[in-house]
Amino acid sequence: MASPPTKQSILHLYHSMLRTSQSFSSYNFRHYFVRRTKEMFRDIQKETDQAKLAAFYEEKAKELAVLKRSAIVNQLYGGWKLVVEDQKPARERSDS
Repeated sequence: MASPPTKQSILHLYHSMLRTSQSFSSYNFRHYFVRRTKEMFRDIQKETDQAKLAAFYEEKAKELAVLKRSAIVNQLYGGWKLVVEDQKPARERSDS
């Protein structure tokens, strides 16, 4: 059986998943994965059973690899920005 993960390693996994979730170019995917990551780690936050923590860590480490690959594909085929996203302000002409 693998040794249980430390609190620091779980926190590092959490930040890695958040960082990867925020790298999606699609607004809907980005916000879904950020929200999902926060909910998953909030649910496991009070857990003290080392076996459950080890299983959770292994599962989420595999999920992080899938999330990274998905984010890369999403960046390659990203579409237009949505209206709800922050748009760059239109430049105004200085000669008018």
